Amino acid sequence: MGLYLVTESDADPLPRARTLKLGGPMTAAGRWLLDRILPPLCLACSRPLVEAGGLCPACWRGMDLIARPYCERLGTPLASDLGMGALSPAAIARPPSFGRARAVVRYDGAGRELVHRLKYGDRLDLAGPMGRWMARAGAEVLTGADALVPVPLHRRRLWARRFNQAEELGKAIARASGLPLEAGVLRRVKATQTQVGLSAAERARNLSGALKVPETEKLNVHGRRLVLIDDVMTTGSTLDAAARALRRAGAAEVDALVFAVVAEKV
Repeated sequence: MGLYLVTESDADPLPRARTLKLGGPMTAAGRWLLDRILPPLCLACSRPLVEAGGLCPACWRGMDLIARPYCERLGTPLASDLGMGALSPAAIARPPSFGRARAVVRYDGAGRELVHRLKYGDRLDLAGPMGRWMARAGAEVLTGADALVPVPLHRRRLWARRFNQAEELGKAIARASGLPLEAGVLRRVKATQTQVGLSAAERARNLSGALKVPETEKLNVHGRRLVLIDDVMTTGSTLDAAARALRRAGAAEVDALVFAVVAEKV
């Protein structure tokens, strides 16, 4: 199998270093040796690369990156440019509780594979590059924000998965943006069934009363501009419920930033 050129190189190579139990900063000689023992691989398909931390050309072509024109509320692609402030039919019919949502890619192809590898494959090393891409795609909502708030998992699911992918992405975005990550201000107080396969109405009912800002955290929410962080936005029900909880606790503004959004091709 041949080597592929890297078109984007901004992943953290430390996970490979941890695999070899190498402590501290890596020297050039150490990195050369590591690349011979564990060749750098594409983040999405694991094909060999020349450098660590990128995607092969095929996977870059499979990343359906989102750019304008898109719905200013939901961040979903629009078929034509309707001018600044354009809204999608979904945003008009059911305005979300958050102000604006932004995403890196459509939830398809290589973008979907990255989400699955992070979420279900314990590939925490992907949170770094994915979070940095999110910071660039979400620069508009991050500018002027006071803090990042990851969408929480219920303690049972967190115990089973051992990590919250939204929080891991939030850590990378915090490093890239300089914004603080407020992981404790929003809690999932009710164990909900998985949202997969549920309609928008069923998702909303499933999440009713599930998210709450504890009394002890309301001072960290009141009057602040917050950005919710999650891996995927499907119908927007989870982000909507989270935004409502933050607004009830006194947040001045709530926006959302996700890695991928479920949307039709345009």
